[in-house]
Amino acid sequence: MKYILGKDRKQTSLFPISLEDSIDTDNSVRAIDQFVNQLDLAELGFRLDHIENGPPAYHPSLLLKLYIYGYMNRVRSSRQLEKECRRNIEVMWLLESLAPDHNTISNFRKDNPKAIKKVFFATVQIARNFGLIGATLIAGDSTKFRAQNSKKNNLNQKKIQRHIDYIDNKLEQYNKALDQSETEDEKEEIKKDIDKHQGRRNQYKRLDKQLRESGQSQISTSDPDSRHLIVRNNITEVAYCVQSTVDAKNNIPFDYLVTNKNDSKAMGLMLQRAKTILRTNTFTALYDKGYHTGSEFKTADYLGIETLVAIPGIGRASQAPNPDYNSEHFGYDKEKDTYTCPQGNTLKSNGSTYKGRNYRFKQYKTSKCKNCPVRALCTTSKINGKVLQRSEFQGYIEKNAERVLHNPQAYKKRQAIVEHPYGTMKRQWGFDHIITKKTKQRAAADMGLIFIAYNLKRIWNLLKQSNSSIYQNYIALMVAVRSIMNQLKLIKTRNTKNKILVPV
Repeated sequence: MKYILGKDRKQTSLFPISLEDSIDTDNSVRAIDQFVNQLDLAELGFRLDHIENGPPAYHPSLLLKLYIYGYMNRVRSSRQLEKECRRNIEVMWLLESLAPDHNTISNFRKDNPKAIKKVFFATVQIARNFGLIGATLIAGDSTKFRAQNSKKNNLNQKKIQRHIDYIDNKLEQYNKALDQSETEDEKEEIKKDIDKHQGRRNQYKRLDKQLRESGQSQISTSDPDSRHLIVRNNITEVAYCVQSTVDAKNNIPFDYLVTNKNDSKAMGLMLQRAKTILRTNTFTALYDKGYHTGSEFKTADYLGIETLVAIPGIGRASQAPNPDYNSEHFGYDKEKDTYTCPQGNTLKSNGSTYKGRNYRFKQYKTSKCKNCPVRALCTTSKINGKVLQRSEFQGYIEKNAERVLHNPQAYKKRQAIVEHPYGTMKRQWGFDHIITKKTKQRAAADMGLIFIAYNLKRIWNLLKQSNSSIYQNYIALMVAVRSIMNQLKLIKTRNTKNKILVPV
């Protein structure tokens, strides 16, 4: 049987193939090269001035190309990227056969989080100029990316006190054993154990002091900015919460923000950033029930942005024995500032406001509750009867509920829009954790490169599907990008006329 035979490794060639001839004209590595070459790296914040003494440095464009290629091909580790420089012919072509070591590669990502974010906004601007962002319907959501910090190295005051109590108990046992020991060797061994545990106790005391002084509820020792967060249901991880905003036209993210907090106070800030980036407030924003917070609705109203946020169910403690008598069935009269119950009784306020956790509210009740025939169906309170609370933000909450009721089809699009990028990043690419360690800024650099890789792939795939001649290959695409970027100077970060304000 005949087989296809390879070439003799020892055979020399009269006409050797160059690196240029080894890379196809439609290879994505050429698009990466063209994309980075069009960026004004100094304007973006990359350091270009280096001291003359010592060995020469690698140009930032070279390291940026390497990272974009690596993330687009699911390689994030600086050590793995170092290997690719010596064995991957595409990387050899991209870096012109240079091979930086892993420390140089790692330091580039660590030292340039803000500049990397501005590169991400360059991809957003490209998408806008090719008409891939509609800016009429957007969706926001968050996801948790596991940090380089174990649960064991995440502590709160109760956990620290539990460790201290355990150590105190062990020290007490060691001291008793020391008193009962008879030989010097035994005493020396016990003293070593006492010193060891005393050192650990001092360490926990320092952490306890640091936690109290910071005013935080928890502290992480490996990655100080990471926090113990609920991932889903009762599953928790020490992680970062990454907020993103995605345009509905082609599921392209145009903003992201790495945080260590939950969603309840995130919507207002993300909408403000969206308004700055899109330079309009005529879009509709979709969010899930985790963002349902009165103060955030007030911010959205101030910005003039229409929101559709899912309405969470009533908590068990606020439920009436019969659901027909839940608070949503009580009608509110804005002029009289009163509520009317399903039985036709009027609930009034005494005019006083009370302070809740994050808001102020009024209370409404009526004396008719005492003799009401359906009291047992309405409330379990045996003294005051039914008491309703009205938040200072209730008007904004009711407006959102009305919008959701009249636009059910629009809200149903939310998941398909905003979950699309997260699904690609976490499931298809396997990027379910932050690879960097120590500080939120470094985590933001890692996430920035993920979003850059996603946007470039998404944009190029969309443009390749177009029938227009400009989209037939990557080189023609990047020539068009160069022309647009040079003409409009899209990467400016100063808030001046005709220049985008880039939120970092």
